[in-house]
Amino acid sequence: MFPRARGPLSTALILLACLLAPVGALAAWATYELGDRARYEAVTAPLAADPDVREALADAVATGIMREVRVRPPLREPVRDFTHDAARSFTRTEAFRTAWLTANRAAHDAVLRAVRAKSAGGSGHGARPVTFDLAPVGERVKRQLARDHVPFAHRIPVAHTEVTVLSAEELVQLRKGYRMLEVAAFWFPVGALVLATVGILIATRRRRAVCATGLGTALGGALLGVAVALGRHLTLADLPPDVSPAAAGAVYDALTGTLRTVTWGLLALGATVAAAAWLTGLRGRRPPAPPTPPPAPADPPTQVPAGRS
Repeated sequence: MFPRARGPLSTALILLACLLAPVGALAAWATYELGDRARYEAVTAPLAADPDVREALADAVATGIMREVRVRPPLREPVRDFTHDAARSFTRTEAFRTAWLTANRAAHDAVLRAVRAKSAGGSGHGARPVTFDLAPVGERVKRQLARDHVPFAHRIPVAHTEVTVLSAEELVQLRKGYRMLEVAAFWFPVGALVLATVGILIATRRRRAVCATGLGTALGGALLGVAVALGRHLTLADLPPDVSPAAAGAVYDALTGTLRTVTWGLLALGATVAAAAWLTGLRGRRPPAPPTPPPAPADPPTQVPAGRS
């Protein structure tokens, strides 16, 4: 390889590797964590104890029950408050955690089936939103009201109170990139590692190339962190009016916890590699020896005047 081409080619390979690293981390997170049932359940299970999530679910259940019950206006608010308190009390029980796990599992399976339908050759037209059904929770709240001897509680009709997980528009967009996401989840991280290694090996100044790779990796981690924060802002800014921003934020933070860990990992790894390469370069540079002074000119021989002994 021509020496003049090695420098630009090494720079291009390292730059491409640093760009692929955060994109590969994002794809791997979506495929191997959100797409895996066991990991998804492990992430969402603690949300059953989150106060914002419990309050939002209690409010949704109470609203769904009151929608089916005919109560005179003077009594409507007290009945709704009582129903809400019963729903909130139920969210602190083990039965609620079981219902939460079951509903999340069903929603996760529904999302995967809906997303993979397009990649398997299905049509993208007529996509239906993926919803989270709160009917099991409402049924248990109804039983709780009956145990508390609330009049006519056993006659309360429990409708399917659905919370939208993915809208039809979001589902169509997700279907389009799902297959690409699966491919990128494996090949982008591998490609980033291979490109960075080749870029360092062909570099004319390898220590400088290692330092640049570290700085680029740290910058990629920072960009990934910005993307996660921006995604949170856009998600909470585009919520339906009946969805609690606090609960949605808690769910988003739980789902992106691993992604934030990867962000800090890329930052730490990149900064460490860059600092190590820079410090090694400083130690390898020995200060130049001081210039040797020229020898002093020899004194001329002393001449003895004639006639003196």
